[in-house]
Amino acid sequence: MSQPWLKKKVNALELYTIDVIYGRRAGAGPALYGAFLQALSWLFSAAAQTRLWLYRKRILHDQPLGCLVVVVGNLTVGGTGKTPVVEKFARALRDRGRKVAILSRGYKSKSVPLWQRFWWRFTHAEAPAPRIVSDGTAVLLDSETAGDEPYMLARNLPGVIVLVDKDRVKAGEYAIKKFGCDTLVLDDGFQYLPLKGRLNLLLVDKTNPFGNGHLLPRGILREPIKHLKRASYVFLTKSNGQRDPELEALIASHNPNVDIIECAHRPQHLQRFGAAVGAPDVREPLEFLKGRRVFAFSGIATPESFEKFLRDLGAKLVGRERFLDHYRFEKEDLAELFAMAKQERADCLVTTEKDAVRISEDLVCPLPLYYLRLEIEILRGAADFDEAVGRICFPQSGTRSGL
Repeated sequence: MSQPWLKKKVNALELYTIDVIYGRRAGAGPALYGAFLQALSWLFSAAAQTRLWLYRKRILHDQPLGCLVVVVGNLTVGGTGKTPVVEKFARALRDRGRKVAILSRGYKSKSVPLWQRFWWRFTHAEAPAPRIVSDGTAVLLDSETAGDEPYMLARNLPGVIVLVDKDRVKAGEYAIKKFGCDTLVLDDGFQYLPLKGRLNLLLVDKTNPFGNGHLLPRGILREPIKHLKRASYVFLTKSNGQRDPELEALIASHNPNVDIIECAHRPQHLQRFGAAVGAPDVREPLEFLKGRRVFAFSGIATPESFEKFLRDLGAKLVGRERFLDHYRFEKEDLAELFAMAKQERADCLVTTEKDAVRISEDLVCPLPLYYLRLEIEILRGAADFDEAVGRICFPQSGTRSGL
């Protein structure tokens, strides 16, 4: 792909690091690099546990906001399928009459320049209000400004407020005062300690729960596995429907009374990326893929699961291209993808919904381009997702309310 030299080097280093983390490289070089990462991991672990200890001892203080705060997060970086869970959970709350705001830090969104932040501090000027991705009636920002996940949540959740700010205490206060919200959902908030959740929903990817067991940067853990004890509920995502007694025993060893809700990401339909073809609302059923020659591309943490979905639906993958998570596609990248797809005589290209929000809507598509729409299905732990929401958010019905 056509990228600046420095960007190529950074991408290559990141991919090399991932290979070392997962033990895909052998030899003295990878072993030495792995030892260096392990030393950094010990420092990271000490910092993470010290920070948590400071909050527990009330040396650092969280700030209550006087409304229901629900935290959705994970112990690892990337790939647990968090966004569809947040979406379905927020939709169910909205449908039960709650005034919901999703608070996101806007990972990989366009940030305020460093010089401007310094100027605010130097002049004691008031920092700007949180970015309003959705006011409940309209989507107000693009994916580059809002971030991929907040934009996708705003687009799919009319009636739900979506705000982006690294200071989620400030964002929560803003949601309450400006929009009258009574329920705050912290997207990717398990490590955000300044705003304490009444309920902590911890997502664990059943296909790769904790990586190699090491903390960043030697592994994929943000904090030690023993911090499972902070969860009110554990959602096992990407399940195939079969029980995993070893994983459940590990969870129970750290949090004996936690309720486990098992769920799967299910493909719903194909949505055509239609700005250039004049048909933005064209959908195709999943059967559309059967027997078709498909060129797949994605920039997500776990591309294997996306590609497996396509194969399971009967697509013949004639080519694939994987990018780093949250990769923002340039016109040159997409032109090259279309050229490769044509060379492989593909009938169409398919990507993920999260990737589609990072593609310019004025793209001219010489071949049909679709994204795969996924939703969450509860397999175990509740009869359906509405029942799970009832158990979590309405404890007066006799279920436990979490931590």
